[in-house]
Amino acid sequence: MMKKFRLPVSNSHRKEVHCSDYENLKAIFQHTADFKESEFKRGNCILRFCFLETLVSPDKFKELLLIPLLLEDFQITRDELKSLNGAPVDTHKDMVSGILNGGYILFLCDRDETWLFTFPKDNQRAIQEPINEAVVRGSHDGFVEKLETNISQLRLRIKNPELTVNYHELGDKTKTKVAVIFMKGISDENIVEEVERRLSYISTDMVLSPGYIEEFIEDDPFSLFPQILNTERPDRTVANLMEGRIIIIGDGSPTALILPITFFAFYQSSDDYNSRWIPSSFVRLLRYVSFLIAITLPAFYIAIIAFHLEVIPHELIIPLKGSVEGIPYPPLLEAFFMEITIELIREAGIRLPRPIGQTIGIVGGLVIGDAVVSAGLISNIMIVIVAVTAISAFVVPSNEMSTTVRLIRFPLMVAASILGFVGLTFGLIFVFIKLCKLESFGVPYFSPLAPLQVRDLKDTFLRLPLWKMDKRPRNSLAVNIRRQQDTRGWKKNEPK
Repeated sequence: MMKKFRLPVSNSHRKEVHCSDYENLKAIFQHTADFKESEFKRGNCILRFCFLETLVSPDKFKELLLIPLLLEDFQITRDELKSLNGAPVDTHKDMVSGILNGGYILFLCDRDETWLFTFPKDNQRAIQEPINEAVVRGSHDGFVEKLETNISQLRLRIKNPELTVNYHELGDKTKTKVAVIFMKGISDENIVEEVERRLSYISTDMVLSPGYIEEFIEDDPFSLFPQILNTERPDRTVANLMEGRIIIIGDGSPTALILPITFFAFYQSSDDYNSRWIPSSFVRLLRYVSFLIAITLPAFYIAIIAFHLEVIPHELIIPLKGSVEGIPYPPLLEAFFMEITIELIREAGIRLPRPIGQTIGIVGGLVIGDAVVSAGLISNIMIVIVAVTAISAFVVPSNEMSTTVRLIRFPLMVAASILGFVGLTFGLIFVFIKLCKLESFGVPYFSPLAPLQVRDLKDTFLRLPLWKMDKRPRNSLAVNIRRQQDTRGWKKNEPK
């Protein structure tokens, strides 16, 4: 069972490492077959190396360490060993951690010294454009699973010493390395402090991806709306850094977490800033229209059919009546059946191999749609409504927000089937109240619309020319971070 909070570990148990601990190290790793040891003799000095062969690079070890060590004119002194990128090991914890991070432990038994040389195996994949965030114009590189490589991509774009990187180690078993990145002097120091404070309270056996971190540190874990933005694009990450936001990147995952974030940031794309401002503004408005269509169109149709036939133009009454006549189910069940079918096709398309998945998505939708209409189970108009709704949901640049949009329409359909337009109206009021109430690390989620910040509207519904956007968003609204989330322990369970 995962625990959310932990107390700092005391350093009183630390013990100095000596060459006599060579046998203890062997005992720690005796259960695993990839633990290896090598012994070399150089005059009267015996060099003993311990390592995990699955994590180290033997070629680098031989070229950069072993050959220089075995040269007759090489003096094995502390300064010379440091010149070979060696570091003395002081504790058992550092010795075990060094091996687990792709290092060689060197025991100098004649001197009773222990050194660490790190030569990790390079298993990094090539840098390529993220599949889920492709753009028409702009850079076509993305993050990879190597933390150092991801940070280097950010530093290549921001050549400024104020770019700050703080490391954390999360996961009691996995020991995952996590970096908190921000621009010193631009990012709000209160938010940075709050982020690192919440990270320090995470206590779990494993942290395999930033998705694990997101659930521990978000303000409202029971909200449908995501409060942290995910991206695999370095250019998008840099743009948010320069606006004062904070980035969290973990080793082993190409996804970066961006926070604090607002609702409108999920509808912004890298293409918006790589094109001229008028077409970019048109596309962005189209995304907001798609949001309203995706959450309201099925509910709107159900309300009309069940309660408000009088709003239908006379020219459409006969075609509409002919379409729904003979359907044995109410509109709500029709919509639920088709929406769930669309979700099943979408999930199958993701899980199957890509060529087959595309075929399932196209052929499956056509075959099922034609079959249910021919069988008299679903009306023609319902097929059109569900198709337009599904397309609108996929317009969102963020997959997390797309999932939220698809989920919201289900309770709105139920509300519309009970009270018609009145139920739909109350459902939308509830949604927008939730958007206005929600926060992301102290920043109002629906800003700059609520509370209204006219200056920040330059990059909200429209994308004005870049020379007009000469000021950063006002993240200063988060100066007074809320810390009353007692139910999650951020205040009650402070370390003693």
